Amino acid sequence: MNTRTRSRALTVAAAVLAGTLAWTVAGPVAGLHLQVRNSQHVGLAQVVIASLLAGLAAWILLLAFERFTSSARPAWTVAAVIVLVLSLTGPLGATSATAGITLACLHLLVGTVIILGLRRRPAGS
Repeated sequence: MNTRTRSRALTVAAAVLAGTLAWTVAGPVAGLHLQVRNSQHVGLAQVVIASLLAGLAAWILLLAFERFTSSARPAWTVAAVIVLVLSLTGPLGATSATAGITLACLHLLVGTVIILGLRRRPAGS
């Protein structure tokens, strides 16, 4: 595995870990009930799966931009920020303001880790 691949894989792992830690603090530690309108509880599995899928999708999109454009990093960053902003519509379906704010913070945390991590150039590349 080369340095770039390792760095990107670690970024995805860091996003999953950040989401997991934030969910743990908000849910089990602080006692918040993260629930959306369709009575679905947002549990650890949902946070891990969503964080992992978001990270992998962002990585794949970055690879596509690198293959087909000469200015991959700026173009990918714009696309990633747009997707992050659009993802914030999800927490609007929360059953309480506290749950909505917490879910929005989870989205922003995971998205920021992914964007900053995948944007950076690994040392030696």
